[in-house]
Amino acid sequence: MSTLTRADGTVSVSLANIVIVALVGAALVFVAGLAQSETLHDAAHDVRHAVGFPCH
Repeated sequence: MSTLTRADGTVSVSLANIVIVALVGAALVFVAGLAQSETLHDAAHDVRHAVGFPCH
């Protein structure tokens, strides 16, 4: 992904990028908010083991 920097130093970001990021963020908040805590714990636990991070 590339960004366009203008002569005055501002960065141009497309509206589509903003919408996509907002939707992904909202989905994460709602999924985490509605999932049971045991489900979230198990998912995080499995990810920690998969990347080799000790969790015990």
